[in-house]
Amino acid sequence: MPKKKTSRRPAALHLALPATSANLGPAFDAAALAMDLYITVDARPAPSFSIAVTGRDQEICQRLENHLILTTYSEILEAQGAEVTPLSLRIKNDIPIGKGCGSSAAARLAGIALANHFGRLRWTDAQIIGEASRREHHPDNASACWMGGLTIARMSSEAEAQVVGIRPKGKWPLLLAIPDQALSTEEARRVLPAQYSRADIVANIQSSMLLLAAFTQGRYDLLSAALEDRIHQPYRAALCPLLPCLQELTGKPGVLGVALSGAGPSVIVFIDPRSAAQKTRKLIAAHLSRSGLRAELLPTSIAPRGARG
Repeated sequence: MPKKKTSRRPAALHLALPATSANLGPAFDAAALAMDLYITVDARPAPSFSIAVTGRDQEICQRLENHLILTTYSEILEAQGAEVTPLSLRIKNDIPIGKGCGSSAAARLAGIALANHFGRLRWTDAQIIGEASRREHHPDNASACWMGGLTIARMSSEAEAQVVGIRPKGKWPLLLAIPDQALSTEEARRVLPAQYSRADIVANIQSSMLLLAAFTQGRYDLLSAALEDRIHQPYRAALCPLLPCLQELTGKPGVLGVALSGAGPSVIVFIDPRSAAQKTRKLIAAHLSRSGLRAELLPTSIAPRGARG
């Protein structure tokens, strides 16, 4: 007599998802890069939901109620008519939350990946990125987090994103300036105008094309001009005082260019790989101090790989 088949729960899952910096000056809602800062999630089936957290923003990460990873996980499975298996999560978080570093995209992608694994959904990368982009209302952070490197993305429909991954030529060391206060994306969106002039749109298209050329050709000399933006940074500067302050250093020894990281308030500084990184960091710290501003200065780099198990 043949043995009766038994349904076994999927095994535990380990995930590592990188932080991301979106917009990159003029490429508003269209481009982002992954950074070597991660949230790692170890999940296994359990009798009830539980979370243990180490790293940054532990108070936020360990709240069970309205937890972005678990909410996304449950919503996906319920929408697919699949069983919602309670999970025990161990999280190590190095991504600043609410600081423009893609923390929400990473959390949503973690929830989707958990649903895909424990619900046996067999979603493709395109479906996973598309669902995260729909929930984020823009595809840039989600695409860079899932794929790594530098990504160009656009929404082709409500739930589908067209994504192209680019491997930047040369070395692109980064310095992330992180203020104490957080800033919600909703608040940062509210200060943007409803309409723009043709001149502003054309200028941003030109800068975006130049930015792409700078990365693909390793043209460090193009970066300062390529990061010029008229769409979002001028309007968000009042909410993100680190931006105008650090933009004053563009062209100084070691500083290739400066841009708001995502919707802010953090700022990403592109460091000249031919310069002494520690000396450039001291220059930036001294400039912030003279301006009466405080920020954590975190060296990082472009992460070539995206989310992985």
